[in-house]
Amino acid sequence: MAAIEHIYIDRAVTGQPQVNDIIERIDVRSSVIDHPDELYDKIRSSQDPVATGKKVLYLTNNRGGFIRKCPGTKNYTCCDYMILHIGTFCTMDCAYCILQSYFHPPVLQYFVNQQKMFDEIDEFLAARHYRRIGTGEYTDSMIWELWTDLSQKLIPRFSTQSHAVLELKTKTTFVHHIQGLRHNRRTILAWSVNTPMIIRHNERGTASLDARIDAAAQCQKWGYPLAFHFDPMVDYDDCLDDYRRVVDKIFSRIHPENIVWISLGTLRFMPDLKAVIQSRFPESKMIYGELVPGMDGKSRYLQQIRIDIYRAVLSAIRDHAADVTVYFCMENEHVWQKVFGFTTEDRGGLPHMLDQSAIKICQLDPDPLPRHKS
Repeated sequence: MAAIEHIYIDRAVTGQPQVNDIIERIDVRSSVIDHPDELYDKIRSSQDPVATGKKVLYLTNNRGGFIRKCPGTKNYTCCDYMILHIGTFCTMDCAYCILQSYFHPPVLQYFVNQQKMFDEIDEFLAARHYRRIGTGEYTDSMIWELWTDLSQKLIPRFSTQSHAVLELKTKTTFVHHIQGLRHNRRTILAWSVNTPMIIRHNERGTASLDARIDAAAQCQKWGYPLAFHFDPMVDYDDCLDDYRRVVDKIFSRIHPENIVWISLGTLRFMPDLKAVIQSRFPESKMIYGELVPGMDGKSRYLQQIRIDIYRAVLSAIRDHAADVTVYFCMENEHVWQKVFGFTTEDRGGLPHMLDQSAIKICQLDPDPLPRHKS
């Protein structure tokens, strides 16, 4: 992980207790700025803006909504996930990460106006329109454990209700702060996983696969439900055997009844990310596979390649766990039919499938929720 070298503080948040606490925990230079452009210009002018953006931390307010719908991808089946927008970017450095080109410029920022966030969470929970929300869309959920007590606030808050779950997704092992918290199985600890080869060459600064599984096993002992995300799976020689070994490793430590869901997704990226990967990860070969433009404009593997990978990994999972919920992140219904033998609509839709798994594994209230407008 990149080490923070400088903290920039929005003048509007100076003096806030949380700002002072973070400054005390990260013993580096700090500067107060009047406008983020002062910081953005420094990052843009550097030789590697992505790497530079990972070494500075900008403390500011979230001036938009903390809770928003996952943007999903047009023409592909979406799971109706909700995002809790706690901050942006990441200190780890993955070749395929969309955040390298999503933010202009990329900057690690953390939102400190958390009373607004908790007010929105209370409204979200009271409305009972959605069951699933997570913090891992625009950042890694657990990197903030090094400098904040965010999870120690969120987990107990979600524990007091019985119809929604919070998912914290990570590639780290930063879980020791959540031991002993009251969670009532309303928080899911989730790990993005990949083969050791992909982790070694394309996921700089992340925990090893064995370390991630060790951390998951520890959270299992503490009673947390778990999830795993095989995304993005990459096609290379002997990758199917490698992914089967990843599955075997997980189930050698984790009991199927503690897994809420496992997602599968293959490599996909917008065209402008290709040049970023070529520049920042010149040794990476992932962008030179059999890729074609998808319906959303992203480069994806040929459909048959995706199906072959999915079938192999699903078969490996089913050898250990016949009933664990497995789903695709951003795939079309034809691929669902070819791999699973059914479409999401056959099962009431993907949101319904995942909600039912959360009800079962996380022991949520099964009463129907009010129908929401999409």
